[in-house]
Amino acid sequence: MRRTIRSVQLLSLIAIGAMGCASTATVTETAPDEQATPQAVAIQPASAPSLDPVYFDMDKAVLRRDARASLETRAEAIQQHPDWGIVSIQGHCDERGSDEYNLALGQRRAQAVKSYLVDLGVHASRLETVTFGESRPAVAGHTEGAWRYNRRSELAKQTLQSATR
Repeated sequence: MRRTIRSVQLLSLIAIGAMGCASTATVTETAPDEQATPQAVAIQPASAPSLDPVYFDMDKAVLRRDARASLETRAEAIQQHPDWGIVSIQGHCDERGSDEYNLALGQRRAQAVKSYLVDLGVHASRLETVTFGESRPAVAGHTEGAWRYNRRSELAKQTLQSATR
């Protein structure tokens, strides 16, 4: 019985997460296409605000208009949840370019997100940046459909409760 309840709860969370993944971006605001999708799905409690990735255009570390709008919501969530502790902003790139170039580009992307969140009122001490370059792709593949998902910054929270364990 418990296993059945847990299975139903897990499926409910996955369904809720899938509903929140719809995008209404226009063609000029290049959003990731539907041909390739990230393999891992983060499951968060329904009450937890989403910290979905912020996507970037090729070879750019400039926040797109759609990213700015979503970061405004994330800034509010971070400010309302001091229990999240430090939020890590992780910069990622697609596989094109040298390792050194992509590490630097990933850092610039993470820093662009951090700077914007600070401008929105999040205290800088709550944010840290890290770059992974091309080493942690969200989607495997060698096409634009995959690369679009790999050009991103992700925000990862660590609750103070789990940090003290």
